[in-house]
Amino acid sequence: MAYAEADQRIRPLYMPFHEALRALLEESLRSFGCAVLIVWHSMPSGGGPAADDDNGFDRPDIVLGDRYGTSCAGVVTAEAERILRRLGYSVVRNNPYAGGFNTEHYGKPSQGLHALQIELNRALYMDEDRLERSAGFVQVREDMTAFAAEMASRDWTSLGAGMRGAAF
Repeated sequence: MAYAEADQRIRPLYMPFHEALRALLEESLRSFGCAVLIVWHSMPSGGGPAADDDNGFDRPDIVLGDRYGTSCAGVVTAEAERILRRLGYSVVRNNPYAGGFNTEHYGKPSQGLHALQIELNRALYMDEDRLERSAGFVQVREDMTAFAAEMASRDWTSLGAGMRGAAF
């Protein structure tokens, strides 16, 4: 693919998304002195025999990626893990997914900005072969809604950088 074609695909969606996200995070930093970004992803239920990341073993329900503690304060990851385990999910950290572009780019705990990636095992809510919702879809939706509400109810202001409006 030529650069011009890639640019035409990226510019109308990718760039506006990141501009809007950056603006929201900056507003949170100005208003509260900190921000907690949770980035949701889905992962296949197994890596298959050729996968290097997990040696083909079935994956846990959820992988929390905080770039080995560099993209958010440990208390954020620990609280996410506690809530998700209480909801009945198996949870691991950083393996096989430690976080990607968003956690690396936006996660700056020293500036009051914390980013956590959550990989949700697709087998929990869909038939991966037919790409259709499974019987577990409604329960997962309810659980993740409860998780988000509980995380949002926490007072994270102690995670600030000590200065309102820190730039990133």
